[in-house]
Formats: sequence, structure tokens, C-alpha cells
Amino acid sequence: MNEFSANSSFRFYTRLHLSELTGYKAFTLKELLKILNKISGSSIYYHTHRYLQQHQYLSPEPPNDFAYWVKEGLGEDKLAERLASIDTIQFTSIRELRNVIINTIHKYIKENPQSKKRKANLGQEFHFIKSVSFVLYTGYEVFNLKEFCEVLSKITVDSIYYHIFESRLRLERGKNDFSNWFENSLFEKNLAEEIERLDPYTHTMEELRNTIIKIIKKRIKDDQN
Repeated sequence: MNEFSANSSFRFYTRLHLSELTGYKAFTLKELLKILNKISGSSIYYHTHRYLQQHQYLSPEPPNDFAYWVKEGLGEDKLAERLASIDTIQFTSIRELRNVIINTIHKYIKENPQSKKRKANLGQEFHFIKSVSFVLYTGYEVFNLKEFCEVLSKITVDSIYYHIFESRLRLERGKNDFSNWFENSLFEKNLAEEIERLDPYTHTMEELRNTIIKIIKKRIKDDQN
């Protein structure tokens, strides 16, 4: 490995996040499905990542908002389990994630026709909210793994979140930004794959930071031996 072999630098970005009401609300599964088919991807993203964005220091893997609502608002526990079990890490686009959520609900309704009659009480309806992000440059730019490690140890968790979650799913880049840079600019394919194999949904942001730093330091040490 040549630490100075990057054909392009890596710039660290961060994001400011705002939540905005869409005006859409659902009292029944039928209404939920209708809105899911037309709501913006930023709303799907919000309701599948809200907990993670708001509680980045806590243990992750919470249920998504849809799973929570069908359980608490409609009493459809089995559907809630199915929605909660959707493995978000499998998807590289909001479109794919949306389709799986919709198909899961469709299948459940077909198997349980009576579920269409369930209606949430006033005040327990599902309000669709969308996630609005503003991307900002942090001022940090690196050219090799050593510099990358140094910056990664001090940037905010919001920056880590942006490069790991938003770039991969919301921006549909296929992989997280770190792995993309390791593979395409440093030509470190094995390192890129090792980072990509990490399940970010089972780590807090601080755990993820420490794990990535540990993996990179081991790669640097191996090259020196």
C-alpha cells in the first residue's frame, strides 16, 4: 500500500437535519398504502431512520415508524413484526425499500382481510414527515489512510452518519462514501469490502467510528511489517 497513491482526495461533509410535516396522514392500512405509493423518498427515509438520527449514541436496531404505528395504532402485531424485521442494510435505494414495505403490507392485508377494517383512533393516526438535509463541507480533506484516521477520530457523528447512511441509501451511491474512496482512489479493495461488510444498524455512531479506525490502523500496521 502506498499512502500517497490516492488519485483524488476525500472531503468530509456533514449535514444539518430538519423534519417537516407533509400534510399526509393515515388512519387505516389502506390509507397508509395509498400514501406510501406517492410520498417522497425523503419521507420513507425519515420514517425508517428517525430513531437512528435522533439517538445516535444509543444502541440501534429500533423498529421503524411504520412497524411501531401498525402495532400501537392499529393493534396489528404480526404485521408490525414483519415490518420491523425488514433488513434495511440490504437496500441501496429508497425505491427498493419502499417497494418491500408496500409489498409486506399488501401481502398481510391479503392474508388478513379483516385488517382493512381496523382504524386508528383520532389522535393516533400516522402523520407522514419528511427529512430535509443540508449538506455542509467540514473543511477536512485527506489524501491517505493516516490522514483519514486522524480526521475520522475528531469529526462529528453527524459527518459519519452522512457518509455511511445517507450516501449509501438516500443518495443511492451503492456503497458508503468511505468504502467508495478506499476502493476507487486508494485501490484498497479488501479494506473497502471489510468496511462495507459492517452493519451500521447494529452499531452506535461512536462504535462505528472506533471500529473503522481500528480496521484502518491494522491495515496500516500490516503494510509496515
